[in-house]
Amino acid sequence: MGLKLTFGWVCLLILSLSVCITEAQGQTKDFNVKNYGAIADGSTDNSKAFLKAWKEACEWTGRARVWIPIGTYRVNSVKFEGPCKGPIAFVIKGYLKAPTEPSLFITQNWINFRYINNLTVSGGGVLDVNFFNLLSCSKCKRLTSSYALQIYFQTMRFDFVTNAWVHHLRSINSKNTHFVVFGCVEVKFTNTRISAPADSPNTDGIKMANSRGIKIQQTTIRTGDDCIAMLAGTRHVRIFNVTCGPGHGISIGSLGKDGDQNDLFDIRVRNCSFHNTSDGIRIKTWASPGIGKVSALIYEDIFMNQVGNPIIIDQEYCPYPPCKTQPSRVQISNVTYRNIWGYSGSKVAVTFRCSQSTPCRDLVMENINLHYHGRDGEGSTALCNNVKGESLGPQNPASCI
Repeated sequence: MGLKLTFGWVCLLILSLSVCITEAQGQTKDFNVKNYGAIADGSTDNSKAFLKAWKEACEWTGRARVWIPIGTYRVNSVKFEGPCKGPIAFVIKGYLKAPTEPSLFITQNWINFRYINNLTVSGGGVLDVNFFNLLSCSKCKRLTSSYALQIYFQTMRFDFVTNAWVHHLRSINSKNTHFVVFGCVEVKFTNTRISAPADSPNTDGIKMANSRGIKIQQTTIRTGDDCIAMLAGTRHVRIFNVTCGPGHGISIGSLGKDGDQNDLFDIRVRNCSFHNTSDGIRIKTWASPGIGKVSALIYEDIFMNQVGNPIIIDQEYCPYPPCKTQPSRVQISNVTYRNIWGYSGSKVAVTFRCSQSTPCRDLVMENINLHYHGRDGEGSTALCNNVKGESLGPQNPASCI
C-alpha cells in the first residue's frame, strides 16, 4: 500500500512538472530594449542595447518579444542571429534611424536577421536609413558617387530564415534595397509600406533570391527601382493585392549575366495595380552566356495606369551599354497573362523581345485591354520577336502571337 502511494505521488509530481514546463514554454516574455540601456533621444547609439535584448530573448524557451517602445532610436548596423530556443518577435513601435556616417555600417545591411525559425517583425514602426541626411554629411559628400556607397545600406535583410511574418511596418529613405530575402523558406510580407523618391537609384522594395514560399500581400511600394524583384533560385511566390508606383514594376531578373544556372518557377501575381511606373510586369535576362529556365508564371487581374511598358519580356537586357551581347540562353516558357487592363504610357503596350536561340514558348494572352492615346489618335501596339503561344478573348492591342 505504501509503495503504491509513493508511486502515485511520483507520477503526480512528474505530471505537475510536465504541465509547468509546458505552460512556461507557452508563455510570452517581453524584452524591452529600454531595460538594456536604450535611450530614445534620436542620437544615442542603441546597438548594444538592442543586441543584448535580442540575445536574452533568443535564449528564452517560451515565446519571446524584443520590444522597442515609442520613441526615436538611433541604431548602427546590427546583426540578429539564431537559432533561437523558441518563437521570437521583433516588435518595433518606435522610429528607428540609421547613422549618417558610412563607417558605422559594418556590413552592407543595416538590420540583418540570420538563421532563425519562427520570426515575426512588426509593430507599426518606421525604418529610416536617413539617406538624405547622409548626403548632407560634410564627410560623406565625396562618397556619394562611389561604388562603395552604391552597394551599402540595404535596410533589412533576412538570411536563411524560415517561417517569418513581416507586417505593419514602414520603410523610408533607403539607399539601396528596402527588404532582402535570401535563402529563406515561407516568409510573408503584409500591410507594409515602402517609399523612396522616384529618381533614387537601386532602391528596390523587396528583393528575393534562392528562396521559396514567399508571400507579399496588401503592400504599397513607391520606389526608384523594382517594386519587387525575383532573382535566380526563387520559386513558389504569391504576390496579391500590391500597389506599385513609382518604380520599375514587378520584375523577374535580371537573369543570366554570368555562367551560372538561373532557374525560377511557380510565380503568381494577382489583383495588383501599377501607377506611373516605367514597367509593369517584366521579365529580363542578359544577352550573355548564363543559362536557366523561367516557367509556370501567372499574371492575372492587373490594372495599369500610365505604365511605360505594361507587359514586357526583354531578353536583350543591357542597362549600361555598350554590351558584348549574344543570344540569351535562359528559356522562358509557360507564362499566362490574363485580365490585364488600363492605360499604357507608350505606344508599344506589349513587348516580347525573346531570344533567338531559346525562343519564348507557351505564352498565353487572355483578355488584354491596354489603351494608348497618341497625339494623332493612334492606339496601342504589340511587338513580338521569337515567341510562340496563343491568344484568347479580346486583345487590345491586337496580339502579335
